[in-house]
Formats: sequence, structure tokens, C-alpha cells
Amino acid sequence: MTPGHGENRLDVMHASQHTDRYALPCPVPNPMLTWLKRDELTFPPLIKALREPDGLLAAGGDLSAERLVQAYRHGCFPWYQQGQPILWWSPDPRTVLFPDELHVSRSLRKLLRQQRYRVSFDEDFSRVIRACAGPRRDSDGTWITDAMQASYQRLHEQGLAHSVEVWDGEELVGGLYGLAMGQLFFGESMFSHADNASKVGFATLVEHLKQAGVVLIDCQMETAHLSSLGARSISREAFADHLRRHLDRPNTATWVC
Repeated sequence: MTPGHGENRLDVMHASQHTDRYALPCPVPNPMLTWLKRDELTFPPLIKALREPDGLLAAGGDLSAERLVQAYRHGCFPWYQQGQPILWWSPDPRTVLFPDELHVSRSLRKLLRQQRYRVSFDEDFSRVIRACAGPRRDSDGTWITDAMQASYQRLHEQGLAHSVEVWDGEELVGGLYGLAMGQLFFGESMFSHADNASKVGFATLVEHLKQAGVVLIDCQMETAHLSSLGARSISREAFADHLRRHLDRPNTATWVC
């Protein structure tokens, strides 16, 4: 993530180096910040997102499946820590990956050819999200709270949230999860407990989505890890345009393999 926000939500949890979003800023009282009502699902226009902290759009509401779907359709996502109100963000710029721009290094290409790891989809969503929420050596907390896990589990049961598992034999060594909607995929978090396991899972997912007609993968905020794979920043306005053009167009992705 950008300075002051910790790290990217589509993050990497290496056994040797953990990077995440635990430095999430606490919003100061601001009369411009919209507080959501539990009985209303509407979000304020993206243009109302604060500049400091960058991209904070609204607070409050709940984590119902209906609100989460509306949030992603609107161009924002939840990110908060235990003890904070639910915070909704729409950063500008937005980090995305266009499938055609995936960069596969020589070493990663070699690893993919060797088939050291087995990659599956939706084989164990609950284990993946729990692993993404697992403890880090450099922090006591997680933004993937129990409530967040339960909410995305419901989205998985509805066929919207999906997981990628990376296996070394019978051991789950990496993975990621996110939402597939229309011709877009919204990445949430990833973890890795073995060398390059997360890269193998991500590269496999990107190729799968490309073949299914997905045109953009939302990575939300920049990290060196994602930049090395070809992710780049676009303006919030450009991201919103992709939402308008591709959210309601079909893809042919299958999630059983």
C-alpha cells in the first residue's frame, strides 16, 4: 500500500518476511466523512473520498453480503482493524493488473514448468482465508477479523468469492482469495509459506481469468511484489470506467479443477 497505509490488501505473507496493513490509520473526526446507515446500502460518490487518509470514503454500516457486493460494484472495499468502525476505501490511484501485462520472470516460468506445486480453485476457501488472517511475526493484529472471514465465507457460498490453493503434496503452502464479478476480479489477500508459492498461485489465476474473458484484476494498492508481476496504477476515474463497462458482462470462468 501507499505510505501510511501499511501494505497492499492483496498481500504476501512470506515465512521470512511478513508485509501487511497493520499500520492502518485511525480516521480523525471529519465532517466530510459519510457515516453509513445499517438500513441503507448506498455509498457516497467516489469523488467524496478523503485525501487524508487517502481514499477513505465512508464509515459504519455492516458486512452483509448485500453491502459488500454493492461496495465492490461501487468501487470501494472494507478495511479496518478490530475495535475500529468498519471503514470503506477507494484509493486514488488504484493498482490493477491487466492479464495481458502479467510479468512472469525466468525463474517463475521455470518453476511453473517444473510443476513443483499443485494449484487448485475453491478447494478449501475457509483454510485460505484463515491462513491470510494468520499471525505475523511483526504484528499482533489482523484486518481479516472473524466478522470479515464470516462475511466472505457467505460470499463464497453464494458463488462470488473464490480461492486459489497452492499445495506441496498434502500441505497448503500458499493461496489467495477474492471476488469474481462480471469481467473483473477483485483480489483481497494472499499468503505464502513456501518459496514463490504465492507467485505460482497468482500467475495460474491470472492465466485462468484471462482465458475466461476477465479484463482487469483489482489489486487495490501498490506493493513491490505486485509491481514485479506487472501490476500498475490507474486513476480512480479510469477504474470506475472499467466498473461501468465490465461489471455486467459475462465471463466463462470455472472454479472447480
